[in-house]
Amino acid sequence: MFSVVRLLRLGRTLGAALLILCAGSAHAAVIQIKIENLAFAPALVSAQVGDTIEWTNADFVAHTATARDGTFDIMLPPNATGTVVLKTAGTIDYYCRVHPNMTAQITVSK
Repeated sequence: MFSVVRLLRLGRTLGAALLILCAGSAHAAVIQIKIENLAFAPALVSAQVGDTIEWTNADFVAHTATARDGTFDIMLPPNATGTVVLKTAGTIDYYCRVHPNMTAQITVSK
């Protein structure tokens, strides 16, 4: 059987673990990129591992946000929003598969 002291210690340990987990994600940001007039804006973005990129398609036609390295491929119908969480550091070049002249880049740091 657990004693009251053991239960209190267990509760304190779990509370500390939850605090650490929450603190680690508190710095993540949401970076918004708008698609309008057949362009990503901004086209050059700096982010950190754990940040979320959110694309909003304000055009009247469908677009994609497709990473050249295969990291993500997001379909964005008109007036839609799509997101991806950045998991690794590096440079991600991406484009629209429907309109390949639409290009952009995300630089992800640790």
